[in-house]
Amino acid sequence: MLAKGTQAPEFCLPNQSNEKVCLQDYKGKWVVLYFYPKDNTSGCTQEAIDFTEFIDEFEQLDSIVLGVSPDSVKSHQNFISKHDLKVVLLSDPDHSVLQQYGVWQKKTMYGREYMGVVRSTYLIDPDGVIRDVWEKVKVNGHADAVKCQLQDYH
Repeated sequence: MLAKGTQAPEFCLPNQSNEKVCLQDYKGKWVVLYFYPKDNTSGCTQEAIDFTEFIDEFEQLDSIVLGVSPDSVKSHQNFISKHDLKVVLLSDPDHSVLQQYGVWQKKTMYGREYMGVVRSTYLIDPDGVIRDVWEKVKVNGHADAVKCQLQDYH
């Protein structure tokens, strides 16, 4: 995981409309960059719905919410449409950005080890510096906690 106070690594990934989105596109804005394992699973769905619920407040705080997972652009399109999501979802099937941000890690389930996404969120300031890091996120209350932290910076 990257540390608070470090420069956020630059990246470009396709969004749900298959348009290239780069971190530098948001210079001058706050960026809530959240990483999640898989579209349409219970925790990931709840997290996306929670961020969507606060999207107007995030926008009033001059911020953008970007979700990143290994899912395809098509999967993101279906996920957004099925749950009426308002967050921007980015597709990272080769795990390059997931690895850059340290969230592609060894996980264990039922005694079996595998590589996967550790649910994590970075709050990046308008100058591209990581201000806050949430690692191994528990979904309940997380979007609200990120919003409250962002409000504290304003």
